[in-house]
Amino acid sequence: MKSKGGWRNESMPAGVDEQTLSPVGRETLQDRVYAELRKSLVNGMFAAGDVLRIVDLADRLQTSTMPVREALGRLVSEKALESLPNRSVRVPLITRARLDDLARARILIEGRMVSLALPHLTHEDLGILRKVNTDCDAAFEQHGKDIGHVTSALNQRFHFHLYGVARSPVLLSIVESLWLQSGAIIRQAAQIHDEQGGLAATDHHWALISALEERHEEAALTSLANDISRSFDLIRGRLDAQERVDVRYG
Repeated sequence: MKSKGGWRNESMPAGVDEQTLSPVGRETLQDRVYAELRKSLVNGMFAAGDVLRIVDLADRLQTSTMPVREALGRLVSEKALESLPNRSVRVPLITRARLDDLARARILIEGRMVSLALPHLTHEDLGILRKVNTDCDAAFEQHGKDIGHVTSALNQRFHFHLYGVARSPVLLSIVESLWLQSGAIIRQAAQIHDEQGGLAATDHHWALISALEERHEEAALTSLANDISRSFDLIRGRLDAQERVDVRYG
């Protein structure tokens, strides 16, 4: 099938566009393949349940199967992917237990990052956060356009600039792992939000910025928790609705 920019590989997982993966060079090939797949997972370019086939990914990345195989193994060990009995791997399914566990961990760890960052925040840092959130608002106003990759990147830039100020490389690596495991969840939550509407996706960011400007730690933690919980709550609502349907017609 012809797609924008070239021919679409019909064997790629549903929801993955040809533009989501970029060819990699030969320098430090294994790490670059891993980094490309990791970025795609964090950005929610794969949906929950998508099976990732080594040959398909190697073809799209224009490399051999060995670095892809090794990258997938690393991602399985990081809980971003899970192994299947037939030796293939997939993006983990979204379950209520997984939702609750990830939401709890993210609020706990990222909240600690905000507390650590608060004493070190400068006017320049706050200006950067405001600019990123303004850019995100502008992107969301482009109705009818595929801006998911843009808003996802801006959302990450917002959070990780703030967390970088915390000066804790150890905790930052944990946050990165949690975001890696949350990519498919954020993707599905964004789809539900597009269907249902509601508060702008940046509202909690603006509340967080205001709390940071006032050096109000409790308000900042509340805004962050609301921001993180929003995506998880949207999916919980969808699961609740599906369970009601299953009970009624089961």
